[in-house]
Amino acid sequence: MKNAPIELASDPADAEDFDVTAEALDRAQRARLIRRTRTGLGLSQADFASRFRVPVGTLRDWEQARTTAPDFAIAYVRVIGKHPEMVAKAVA
Repeated sequence: MKNAPIELASDPADAEDFDVTAEALDRAQRARLIRRTRTGLGLSQADFASRFRVPVGTLRDWEQARTTAPDFAIAYVRVIGKHPEMVAKAVA
């Protein structure tokens, strides 16, 4: 990743700050969307995973930005955010 384009440069006044690549920024934004959707519904990771048929380990990795949630997962989470009851019935 040394040659990855920098999206957000580190603060030279902060010795612990670091550059952020476009890929890392995208992964973080996806993680935030998933986490906000889940917490907005008042669900734990285990409850969200069970209700919407997402492996809890996968959900955890996405929320903690260890892995990047794929586009289809982001679309699914957006639909869940708008129509949680409908989605829950559809996957039951």
